[in-house]
Order: sequence, then C-alpha cells, then structure tokens
Amino acid sequence: MATSLIEFCEQANPALLSEARNMHQFRNASRIQQSLSANIEKRVLVWMAEHTPVWIGPDHLTILGFAAQMMAGASYALARWNRFWLVAVIAFLALNWLGDSLDGTLARVRQRQRPRYGFYVDHMVDSFGALALVSGLAISGYMHPYIAMGLLTAFLLLSIQSYLATYTLGEFRLSFLCFGPTEMRMLLAIGNLVLLFHPMVFGGRYRLFDVGGTIAIAVMTFILLLAATRTTCRLYREERLR
Repeated sequence: MATSLIEFCEQANPALLSEARNMHQFRNASRIQQSLSANIEKRVLVWMAEHTPVWIGPDHLTILGFAAQMMAGASYALARWNRFWLVAVIAFLALNWLGDSLDGTLARVRQRQRPRYGFYVDHMVDSFGALALVSGLAISGYMHPYIAMGLLTAFLLLSIQSYLATYTLGEFRLSFLCFGPTEMRMLLAIGNLVLLFHPMVFGGRYRLFDVGGTIAIAVMTFILLLAATRTTCRLYREERLR
C-alpha cells in the first residue's frame, strides 16, 4: 500500500508536520501596559465590567467608542463656527474612553473573548476614528490642515509599527514612554479647555494647536524611530544567522 503524504512527512520530520498542523491556531499576544494611569485605570475598568448590565456586550461598547470618536471629530468641525463645541469634544472623548477601554475588559471578565475578531475590529475602528478626529481638527480652523495630516500620518505609522511588533514578537504594547491612549485623551481635553480662552500663543503669532500638533508629531516620530530600532535589533538577535 502506498504511503500517504501525511504519513511520509510525519516519518521524515514529525516536528515540522506538527508545526504545520498548528499554524492556523491564533496565539494571543501578551499585553504590555505601562502608562501613568494603567494601574488605577485597570481597577476602575474591572469594577465597571463587573457592574455592567448583562444586556450590554463588548460589541455595544465598541460601537459606542467609535460613534463617540466620530462625533468628537464632527464637534471639532462645528467649533469653526461656535467654539463651545470644544466642550462637546471633551464629553465625546470621555465616551470614547468608556467604549474603547471597557469592551476588551468586559470580554475578559465574562470569559467571552474573541482574540482575532477583537484585535482586528478594535484597531480598524481606531484607525477610522483617528481619521475622523484629525479631519475635524483640520476643518476647525484651530489647526493647520498640513499639521493635521502630519499628525495622522505619525499616528498611523506608529500603529503599523505596533501591529507588526505584535505579530513578530507576540507582544502588544499599549503605551510608549509612560503614555497611552488615556493620557493622550486627557492631554487633548486639557488642550480644549485652554483653547476656549487662548487659541493663540506667543503673542498671538501662532495657533495653540499648531504648536501642540507640531510637538506631538516630533514626539511620535521619536517614539516610532526608537521602537522600530529596538524591535529590529531584538529580531536580529533572536534570528541571528549562524
């Protein structure tokens, strides 16, 4: 009787065949969160997840977070004609934090995790939400459109680096230099409050958010280069050719 291909491969290299059979299995990356607010935020989110009504699921919270970020972008655009829409942006950023941060915690607390689905949907939603938010800033008149484009480009490049590192290292880093999404929302909210009364700085020569956006681009570029260098060096060491 002819030997089947599977049996032949198993006889030739059992370890290789076993690895091939398990290639379709998804390995959830370890989460690394070292931001300033990480510890207290985690405790708050777990408490909220434990007290969330059963009829509210992770998908509902994901939709809430996405809708809130879209509305934050729309509010920035409307602030071009009425500056008090900047206050609405703060409220929508808070709702975005609630939906974006609680959805995964709720799934983990209820043991209802879908790692591949959750990872993909969550970060696609983040990308579209960032596009909406920065587009609103570009329309608002409080930030030059070119600076807004640079901010979005830096964010997306940093996201790409994070996703590639997650795939190659099996580590999903949620924060850089002690700053994560929550800290960025807090800085943006504080900036909005200042913007209400002081839209111009340095003797009225520059827009506040132009200065802030330029600094943010520089910091994100530095973080991107640092993270890319570290990841490249680590992968080189781990896969050094003999």
